[in-house]
Amino acid sequence: MDLIENLSIKDLYRLHEEGKLSEYDQKEVTLGGFVKANRTFGDVGFLAINDGSTFLNAQIVYKSSDNDALMAKLGASVKAKGVLHVTPENKQPFEVVTEHVELIGGVDESFPLQKKKTSFEYLRNYPQWRMKTNTFNAVFRVRSTLAYYIHEYFHSHGYYWIHTPILTANDCEGEGQTFNVIADEKHPEEYFNKENVHLTVSGQLHVEPFALTYGKVYTFGPTFRAEKSNTVRHAAEFWMIEPEIAWAHLSDLCDIEEEFLKYVVSHTMVDCKDDLNFFAQFVDKGLMDRLNEFVNTPFARVKYEDAIKILQNAVKDGVKFDVSDIQFGLDLGSEHERYLTEKVFKGPIFLTDYPKDIKAFYMKQNDDGKTVGAVDLLVPYIGELCGGSEREADYNKLLSRMEELGMNIPAYQWYLDLRRNGSIPHSGFGLGFERLVMLVTGMNNIRDTLPYPRCYKDMMF
Repeated sequence: MDLIENLSIKDLYRLHEEGKLSEYDQKEVTLGGFVKANRTFGDVGFLAINDGSTFLNAQIVYKSSDNDALMAKLGASVKAKGVLHVTPENKQPFEVVTEHVELIGGVDESFPLQKKKTSFEYLRNYPQWRMKTNTFNAVFRVRSTLAYYIHEYFHSHGYYWIHTPILTANDCEGEGQTFNVIADEKHPEEYFNKENVHLTVSGQLHVEPFALTYGKVYTFGPTFRAEKSNTVRHAAEFWMIEPEIAWAHLSDLCDIEEEFLKYVVSHTMVDCKDDLNFFAQFVDKGLMDRLNEFVNTPFARVKYEDAIKILQNAVKDGVKFDVSDIQFGLDLGSEHERYLTEKVFKGPIFLTDYPKDIKAFYMKQNDDGKTVGAVDLLVPYIGELCGGSEREADYNKLLSRMEELGMNIPAYQWYLDLRRNGSIPHSGFGLGFERLVMLVTGMNNIRDTLPYPRCYKDMMF
C-alpha cells in the first residue's frame, strides 16, 4: 500500500470539494495535529484533530486499547498513520483508521483550555494558547488571509510596497499622543541627534515622497498611539494600510477605497468560508448578510454638512445621543457615525468635506475656506473604517495652515519642500487593519483581533 505523506487536512477537504478524494480512498496517509476532541464507544475511539491549515477537523478512528490515543487530551499533539476511508454517508467526507496513535506532546493539568465554553475575556489572559480555540483559530486565519489579499490587490494594480520607518521625528497627526523613544535619559538627543524621537503614528508623511516618484505606493506596518483610551476600538499598537496615489483627487480616492475593500473582503469570504460560517453561527448572526451587502452594494457619498443636518433633524425628532448639541464643526462620535450608517443609509458611507479645524494640516483646502477635501469611510457596527484626503499640493497654502496651527516649521521643512519641487495632486487613506478584521469576523473588541494585544493598562508579556 502506497504511503501518502505531506498532505494537510486542508488538502484533503480541497480534494473532496474538487471531487478527487476518491482517488485516495484506501490509501495509507499520515496526519499530525492537535487534539480537539477524544471520545470512545466500545472497542473504538475517535479523535478530532486540527493541524491549523483549515477550520475543519479530521477524524482519526483508533482501537480503544491504544493507550497513547486514550491519553491524548484536548490540546495534545498526535501523529497517526492509517488508511483513508472516504465516507460520503457521514457528516465528514473522510476519516483515517489507524492501528496506533503516536502521542507526541501531552498536556498536564496546568493547560488552561478545557472542553467547557470560556469567555473572550478569560482567553485574553492566555494569548499564547487562545489560537487553539475555535474562535481564535478562525480569527487569525482570517487576519492572515485579509493581509494576503491586501498585498495581492495592490501588487496587481501597480502599487509598490514601501517600508516606512517605525522611529520618526515627525508626528503625522500633529495632535495625538506618542510613545517617546529615549536611549539615554540624561542625554536624550545623543543617539539620534534629536530629542523628539517617537514611535510612528502613521507612515503617511514618509510614503508621500515615494508616491510623487512611483505614482502608486502603499505602506503596511505597525503603528503606535499613546492615548489612554480603554475602549473596544483602540489599541496602543496596531497595523495600518496606507496607500498614496499620485494624480488622484477626492472622488478618485473614494473609488479606489471601495474597489480595494470589496476585493479584499469578497476574496476572503471565499477562502475562509468555513471560518465565517462559524462566526455567523456563534459570534454574529447577521454577519454574512452584512458582508454580502458590503461587497454588493455601492457605498453612499455624503457631505459632512449634510450629515450634520440629518443628525440635527434626528435630535428634533426625539433621537437621543450622548452628545446632542450637534453643530457644524462637531467631531462626530461613534454614536453619530453608527446612526448614519445603521439607521439612515443602512450601509457604508463616504463622509466628505469636513471642517478644516477638526482635520489634519496636510489636507487640501477647499475653495469655501472652511472645509478640506477629507473623507472617512463609515460602516455599520464599526464606525470609522478608513480616513483619507486629497493632500494639499500648494506650498503657500500648506505653509500658511501649518503656521496657523503653530507647528514647528523647520521640523517639517523636508515635507514642505515636496510642494515646491515638482508638486502634483495626490491623495491617500489609512485603514486600521484590526478594524477590518472586526468587520469581517464580527468580533467586537479590537483586543480579540490582535495576536498579542497592547492596549492601555493591558499587556500580558
